Amino acid sequence: MPKKIDHEERKETILRTALAVFAREGYHNSNLSLIAEDAGISRPTVYQYFRNKDEIYYYAVKLVTGRLFTKYSAIAWNEEGGDEIERMKAILSDIIDTAAENEQALMNLMDVMVSAKREGVDFADVIHHRTAKLSILFRRLLRQGVDNGRIRRISIDGTADAIFNLAELACFRIAFFRTFDKKETMAMIDSYLEGLRA
Repeated sequence: MPKKIDHEERKETILRTALAVFAREGYHNSNLSLIAEDAGISRPTVYQYFRNKDEIYYYAVKLVTGRLFTKYSAIAWNEEGGDEIERMKAILSDIIDTAAENEQALMNLMDVMVSAKREGVDFADVIHHRTAKLSILFRRLLRQGVDNGRIRRISIDGTADAIFNLAELACFRIAFFRTFDKKETMAMIDSYLEGLRA
């Protein structure tokens, strides 16, 4: 009897392998043959899941952001999690924890971005498109807090962008600096968010 294949598991194996290959070889010098070899599968098998390496990268970003956004939506709209400021703190804390737990994968993603950028491929639009929901989530929480009188009158868009930038900065520091300190980073985030209270 043939072995049953878990297609999602295989797709994620190809993805993890591809990110490692991209980081090691550079995005331009990577190809599906190298990825298949490192994953221990045939190249036609890789083609069953992905047409090219760009599609693998897009899938990586989509997979990660989709899973996280589902989790963060639940946190954002669970009023038992405290007021809007407390819920934003919970989301940012989880972003930092998730990034730290997946430091190697995060480093690989960023290595791919840097390598691809050097080769004239810019994934900024893909990243922006996939993370826009998180910015919108922050905007909605801020708007709700302002409307309820718990957050002072602010520029909703500018403040949401600043909060999103704090999350990006934390992820960048986790990927590139060994001296990352979550306690210190959360203290800075807490200070910023507390300053928004009415």
